[in-house]
Amino acid sequence: MYLGPVAPHWDVQSEFGERTLIEEFRQRALARLVLLPPHDPQFRRNRERVVRDAERENLILEWDLGIPEEDDDSAQ
Repeated sequence: MYLGPVAPHWDVQSEFGERTLIEEFRQRALARLVLLPPHDPQFRRNRERVVRDAERENLILEWDLGIPEEDDDSAQ
């Protein structure tokens, strides 16, 4: 979830799943994203890394950038 323009920019929230697995994923994801706003070019690369990490762990991942998804692609 995008928290806004002031760092830290991101938070990882879980609705279900094994607590240990989610916490380890959360730490890795935040290490890649915490200081990157969504308009930063490095965000796009790190977002893809987080997505691949979630796929490897068989996690369901949803992004909340605070804007509709169709606007997300056109803004970057």
